[in-house]
Amino acid sequence: MPRIRFEFATLTLDAELFDTPTAMAILPALPVVSSALTWGEEVYFEVPVQVVRENAARAIVTPGEIAYWPDGPAIAIGFGRTPISQGDETRLASPCNVFARALSDVKTLAAVKAGTKVKVSVVE
Repeated sequence: MPRIRFEFATLTLDAELFDTPTAMAILPALPVVSSALTWGEEVYFEVPVQVVRENAARAIVTPGEIAYWPDGPAIAIGFGRTPISQGDETRLASPCNVFARALSDVKTLAAVKAGTKVKVSVVE
């Protein structure tokens, strides 16, 4: 599967796509430029892709998993606790389609501030 790159100002995060309907819908829409929002230890941003919630969608993710939020529509990258987390879990706002995995430490996203421009593109 192809890799994608998230560029947030001075921070770059590469990810490996999974073979899922969501990944296949996002891939042809790239490159995408959006504006980052934050919610606890989560960065998310709107994308011009409409995908239904997959059967395997879940709200609790492992840091490093990259998800598509059908209710956004947005890409959500949780790297720690959100306002609705219980204990140390990473809980997104509602069930999301996990479509990729980060290839480096997503905790670096703590430096991303709301309003930061993000570009998502295919790694050539």
